[in-house]
Amino acid sequence: MSPTSLPQHRRIAAVLVLVPILVALALWAFAWPAARTAPRDLPIGVAGPPAATAPLAQQLEERKGAFDLHRYPDEAAARDAIEDREVYGAVVVTGQGPKLLTASAASPAVAQLLQQAVEHRAAASGGKVVTEDVVPAAASDPRGAVLNTSVLPLALAGIGAGVAVTVLGLRGLAALAALAGSATLVGVVAAALAHSWLDALPGDRWAVAGTFALATLAVSGAVAGLAALLGRPGLGLGALLMMLLGNPFSGAASAPEMLPEPVGAIGQWLPPGAGVSLLRSVSFFDGAAAVGPALTLTWWAALGLGAVLVGHAVRGRTAPARETPEREPALAN
Repeated sequence: MSPTSLPQHRRIAAVLVLVPILVALALWAFAWPAARTAPRDLPIGVAGPPAATAPLAQQLEERKGAFDLHRYPDEAAARDAIEDREVYGAVVVTGQGPKLLTASAASPAVAQLLQQAVEHRAAASGGKVVTEDVVPAAASDPRGAVLNTSVLPLALAGIGAGVAVTVLGLRGLAALAALAGSATLVGVVAAALAHSWLDALPGDRWAVAGTFALATLAVSGAVAGLAALLGRPGLGLGALLMMLLGNPFSGAASAPEMLPEPVGAIGQWLPPGAGVSLLRSVSFFDGAAAVGPALTLTWWAALGLGAVLVGHAVRGRTAPARETPEREPALAN
């Protein structure tokens, strides 16, 4: 039954019910994590002799559940951990007082949070903190605005490609070629803007372009795959999954550990969140901690493209055959 065949009063009632539900879902998905942003098992380091770091570690552990402390013997080890993306920052205990090592490239919001927390505790004891940004964000984009705002356009690009392939009736290898080709072009264009023009994502240009392309393909493949398996309702399901969950749960504006549980973990298993993490790794950390998000994006892309092939094949076999009119016998001359 087509929706247009329903009585008019039912169609009006559907609009009156569905629109407020969608608004409520959008507000819940976007506003709730933002309103509950706070550190939750945020990995940070404490470096120095055990006897000297014990009071500092005890002070940080007073905020139960806020920080996941990693202990390092010296500043060099803490620096290596930051560059390997094991921790977001570290407090080094020195003879001249505490020294804070941050990585604004990993998250400007977390770097600011750590600086405020450590400086507040140092001020209470009459000390002063020296802060060093070990892995800084791009000088042209110190707040990471370009990376944060790239999540929505990439999600829209992937959703748009999945919808276009479905609506235009592309099937089989033609659908795969269209999805892969559009994702590749999106990656090249996005890298040209974010890497070359805005200079907001340093690192290898082609690695950045490949990350953009893979993230887009993961979204478009998932949307097109759901549509191939479920029909047109799959388009709505895929769009809601990527837009209402993947986008706000990505942790792009802060960090996954700053979002309410289990939102941060869920976001990293979805293409937008995995794409942001991979972009940070290839742009600022020479690929450190890139394996996990790369595998997540590859898994989504492969699963989605496989669903496109399987779904079209299954639905093609189960579709009713068109009746062909019988030919009338030719009239004898």
